[in-house]
Amino acid sequence: MRHLIALFALSLVTATASANDPAPKAAKPELVKASIKPDLKASVTPVPAAASKSEEEAEVDLSVRIAEKLAELRAKQEARAQAAARARKAADAKRKQEALAAAAAAAKEHAPKNGTHWSYDGEFGPANWANINSAWAKCSTGNRQSPIDLRDGMKVDLEHIAFDYHPSSFNEIDNGHTIQVNVGGGNFLTVGNTTYELQQFHFHRPSEERINGKGTEMVVHLVHKSYDGKLAVLAVLLERGKANPMIQTVWNNLPLEKQTTVAPSIVLDVNEILPEKREYFTYMGSLTTPPCTEDVLWLVMKQPMTASPQQMALFSRLYPLNSRPVQASNGRMIKESM
Repeated sequence: MRHLIALFALSLVTATASANDPAPKAAKPELVKASIKPDLKASVTPVPAAASKSEEEAEVDLSVRIAEKLAELRAKQEARAQAAARARKAADAKRKQEALAAAAAAAKEHAPKNGTHWSYDGEFGPANWANINSAWAKCSTGNRQSPIDLRDGMKVDLEHIAFDYHPSSFNEIDNGHTIQVNVGGGNFLTVGNTTYELQQFHFHRPSEERINGKGTEMVVHLVHKSYDGKLAVLAVLLERGKANPMIQTVWNNLPLEKQTTVAPSIVLDVNEILPEKREYFTYMGSLTTPPCTEDVLWLVMKQPMTASPQQMALFSRLYPLNSRPVQASNGRMIKESM
């Protein structure tokens, strides 16, 4: 090392001397070599072995420190790379978890609904029937729903309804929504050249139907079905007055518990619920309870029947409110007897 330093110093001295002295005449190369050679030998001092060894140790020590520093830098770089990899993995896992959660939520939202519980108020009331069960969509999307306000009817010469009712066996059930009476076969009505057989009748309070905006305290709906599956519902409005014998028969045989069927060993005459005058309104509508099936022929008798205050009060204790609100008529044709 010291040899190198001495050579460098000599080069500096020579360069300085050349810059300060006037330019000499060109000398022969042999003279230059002769003049420099003795000086070079004189200026170079031998380096002791101990100093050379100390420098080698210093160089080795420096190399070790450099290697250690490089190793430290590589370790830090690797640690940062591992941390970044873990962060990416965690982010990927979080994104996958969020995607799965979103997919599950979407699947749940679009999954078919199949609830069965409904009521006439609150969370499970008429406004939400369509959200309870996907099969009940017509309750909100249908355009021919019942009941409606019967007004501005076209007065025409409607054909008479032919009733063929007979005293029949029956059973009744408190189904949690109303009192329903299932009637034995053989009771028919005929209208529009189609014959419908009576299946069951049930009660609503107040009446679901309105006539020019006015309803009654109760109504009885008699549900009929034709041989090809078409439905026709006969509605008989009920006002306070004399007791009705058919209603009293039903009340006398009420089940003691809900969802329990009672089958009395007597007969029931449905003719006792029919008014003397047979004029009626008619329109196409739907069932007034889920699933709100449409294409139902409605026949609403214009003359109300009566039930006693006691008969009315008994039903009101069971069902003070079990009527669906009036639905939009949507321009449907309503006919009424002249």
